[in-house]
Amino acid sequence: MEYIESINPYTGETLKKYKMLSDNEISAVLDSAGGCYQEWKEESVEHRAALLKKLSSLLLKKKENYAMLMSKEMGKPIKQGVSEIEKCAWACDFYAKNAVQFLSDDLIETEADESFISYDPLGCILAVMPWNFPFWQVIRFAAPTLTAGNSVLLKHASNVPGCAMVLQELFLEAGYPEGCFQSIFVGHGQLESIVANPIVQGVTLTGSEKAGRAIAAMAGKYLKKTVMELGGNNACIVWEDADLDQYMDTMVMARMQNTGQSCIAAKRFIVVDEIYSEFLMRFRDKISALKTGDPLQMDTEIGVMAREDLAVDLSRQVSDSIDLGAKVYYGNKREAAFYEPTILTEVTPGMPAFNEELFGPVASVIRASNRRDTIALAIKSKFGLGTMLFTQDTDAALDCISDIPDGAFFINELVKSDPRLPFGGTKLSGYGRELSMEGMLEFVNKKTVFLKK
Repeated sequence: MEYIESINPYTGETLKKYKMLSDNEISAVLDSAGGCYQEWKEESVEHRAALLKKLSSLLLKKKENYAMLMSKEMGKPIKQGVSEIEKCAWACDFYAKNAVQFLSDDLIETEADESFISYDPLGCILAVMPWNFPFWQVIRFAAPTLTAGNSVLLKHASNVPGCAMVLQELFLEAGYPEGCFQSIFVGHGQLESIVANPIVQGVTLTGSEKAGRAIAAMAGKYLKKTVMELGGNNACIVWEDADLDQYMDTMVMARMQNTGQSCIAAKRFIVVDEIYSEFLMRFRDKISALKTGDPLQMDTEIGVMAREDLAVDLSRQVSDSIDLGAKVYYGNKREAAFYEPTILTEVTPGMPAFNEELFGPVASVIRASNRRDTIALAIKSKFGLGTMLFTQDTDAALDCISDIPDGAFFINELVKSDPRLPFGGTKLSGYGRELSMEGMLEFVNKKTVFLKK
């Protein structure tokens, strides 16, 4: 019998063990998901949306408890965990308010007496989700997908099994029927049989490029619809007229939120030469003042990384970049899963610190000769999740929209997800969209209806 262990990355304590499912148990879970779907899809959108309001209320009622669980399982600073739960409730409220409109028939005038698009659910959708935002990543997918009439299977990251179980319990407590949302503890070797099952009609994954390639290939083998939200190496462009007084805190947060473990974090700071020295000094002063320590303390801003092996991987990327000429401007100390906030300079294309996603509290600061150079460096990436640009010349910034091939372009703000706006990437950052109306319609059958009387 195999188990998944939940281990506190700050203390090393084993919190709990969870039994992995046998093949027979997986079959029972799939049967439950399929049976529930047949009834769930017949419920009105109004009924399904009403359950989101209950879910939102339940999330807020125990937000401190859920934040504490995230802190213990993956090291998230607890104050940021509370904010994550509040954002989950916001997404539930957004879809509760807008689901009926988003899923209403879309009338199209033709020679028919009636012609329209009907948005029908697909079936059971498998979600393979990461550990870095253990509640938000799940809720932002599940809220619209369930409300569209699908059922959901969650294969969560193996280091946050407690979060996975709490999420399942939350949906049940909110009134969702048995089998509508189920968390499953399975190994990678068991995934293909799940994807292949005809009950499963789609797969969404948030994770690494490597994981995305594997799951997308598996789903493609069985012609299952997929959405892939993969890695990012976002550029934060700083032009010479950027208001550092107003936006320096935003730029620091763009890199250091969630201890730097965010796909949409700013990882490459591309700064015009004219303001480079001032930016670097002020950036260091802000980062050096961040409070590090116990994730369970409300004033902690930088906790530990989610696992020690992740900190080791990050250290290797930094060391390899140093070997190629990068310089440590600040930080670069590691102890177990803790990685000190770090600033690298003299970073150039070809180094891991420029080419790869550094998934931790390390900022690469890159000098650019002029505005045009900042754009050229920003788009020199295999990823395409988002770019941010700080300037007072907003007209010139808007002129760059077509030059940025990413899924998002934020001006004078950090790239962030928002229930009201579509979220997703291009290039090796994946495809498909989450959130907004676009996210709700990813896992529906857009059925053409044509009627002549």
